[in-house]
Amino acid sequence: MHIQTLPILNSSFNAINYSPSSLSSSSSAHFLIPCPPTTAAHCTKIVYLKKSGFFSLGKRVSKSPNGKRNHGGYGLVSVRCEEGSKGKDDGFYMRRCVEIARKAVGCTSPNPMVGCVIVKDGNIVGEGFHPKAGQPHAEVFALRDAGNLAENGIAYVSLEPCNHYGRTPPCTEALIKGKVKKVVVGMVDPNPIVASKGVNKLRDAGIEVTVGVEEELCKKLNEAYIHQMLTGKPFVTLRYTLSVNGHLTDHLGEEAINSGGYYSQLLQEYDAIILSSSSLKDKYSIIESKEPGANQPLQIIIAKSPNSPIEVPSLTTQATSKVIVFTDKETDMQTRTAQQGIETVVLDRINLVAILKYCKDQGLCSVMLDLRGSTGDFEEIIREGFKEHLLQKFVVEVLPTWGESEEEAFNEELKNLGQRVELKNLRPIISGKSVLLEGYF
Repeated sequence: MHIQTLPILNSSFNAINYSPSSLSSSSSAHFLIPCPPTTAAHCTKIVYLKKSGFFSLGKRVSKSPNGKRNHGGYGLVSVRCEEGSKGKDDGFYMRRCVEIARKAVGCTSPNPMVGCVIVKDGNIVGEGFHPKAGQPHAEVFALRDAGNLAENGIAYVSLEPCNHYGRTPPCTEALIKGKVKKVVVGMVDPNPIVASKGVNKLRDAGIEVTVGVEEELCKKLNEAYIHQMLTGKPFVTLRYTLSVNGHLTDHLGEEAINSGGYYSQLLQEYDAIILSSSSLKDKYSIIESKEPGANQPLQIIIAKSPNSPIEVPSLTTQATSKVIVFTDKETDMQTRTAQQGIETVVLDRINLVAILKYCKDQGLCSVMLDLRGSTGDFEEIIREGFKEHLLQKFVVEVLPTWGESEEEAFNEELKNLGQRVELKNLRPIISGKSVLLEGYF
């Protein structure tokens, strides 16, 4: 067993690079690293690299042929902070749950992202998150991490523990067996199979339960999952780019597509992205997230013209499984895409309802409508989206450039829509040299 000790004195957390492949299946490594600055004079965080836990630093990703997202092997890690968390309130630990849950961004759909923290005598003794559908839930990983220290401890979990048998056993039973004395829940699960049943089961077992801590933060974490549960439809975000003088443009910010850029992160977060065939220009290329280990979204290509400029080169089976073309008439393109193994759906009229139904049938919860290329491909879809209340969120990138648009009519259409649609929770975000505007319809 190798132990590395780092000096600790008013230092901030620094990640330790390691190679999971260097660890054998039976070995583990412990590292002592600094915690974030706290009121305590000295704080030690112990990172255990082992085969089971909650962290996935160096995970491998595999993609299934049906386009759904899947994880491959895991080098899971657990983190235990011995000091430094004393005196914190419930909100602190719930925010930590959300932070941990986001480690699985883009990987859990159609399941929600969930994080869990076990606290004993003011110290965090166990943490865990749900890595993917079919894998154990966050509470199980956190209880494993805490071991016997979970007894008489407090479990914080961002989403209500389940109380039913699915692909995994009920988390309520695990918490009861772990002998925690209290459970703090961020929000009740909107899934009718759960919906307060987990809370009631814990209370019936004599465990104290508090609900609604950092509830809005927990809801935002799983806004797509919640929307799908409440409406039966995928969560749809409209994304487009404007010049500083308000004209539509196909361009993205210089850093947007790089790892850490907002567009790369959106591609990692969403299950599917809707694109115009004309945005692909002369040669078809797959738009990919550059985030390390990211799962890639299903690309839905809208082709309304018989002369749609899609040129499909030879693609791997893995790549073709992430692409589908929707067209409103049978064209030569259908033959070309069929030869490459790319699924093509021919509709009497391209409409958003049909596209979203396809996504729902594939188990996809979130869709990004990316307004680039020919606005003619999107005009009817956007109008339908607003009329039928199919759009939930928008992300607008404002570039620091002065531009002109060849789509003046569509610009006016967007402006007119803005006069009729109430925007909520508008929030500006600096992204490189651009400004993002994020909000809800």
